[in-house]
Amino acid sequence: MVGGEFVLHLRSANCRDEVGRWDPGSGQLEFGLSPDNNVIKEVAEEYGCQGKIIGSLPPHSIFRRHENQLTHWFAIPYFVIVDQDKVRINEPTKIDDLGWFKLRSLPKPLHTGFGYTLKNFRAEFDKIAKLESV
Repeated sequence: MVGGEFVLHLRSANCRDEVGRWDPGSGQLEFGLSPDNNVIKEVAEEYGCQGKIIGSLPPHSIFRRHENQLTHWFAIPYFVIVDQDKVRINEPTKIDDLGWFKLRSLPKPLHTGFGYTLKNFRAEFDKIAKLESV
């Protein structure tokens, strides 16, 4: 997040699921890393830059169907600020495109997990979007 805009990337055909959907980034929690350290590592891996955590949302379950099978994901969402000039596609085999978007003009289709989180925590996203500089 920078200046009221959120960076999202388009998931490539090489992703395990949600191909062709826009996603703010994520990753599995790695053994030995705290959730805070894990999210900073993921930002560096996906966007090639450093990030600073400026907020978080309550951990929550996301239930969805993938290839006709019900799945259960546990999300621990963070708001992370980055230097917009340093953000790049750092995983070109998994990311086809990236862009900066205001909440009122998000691209479609959204990753189903992100869509669920955005819908259920919209007020918190709106508060963060109003922060023009942190």
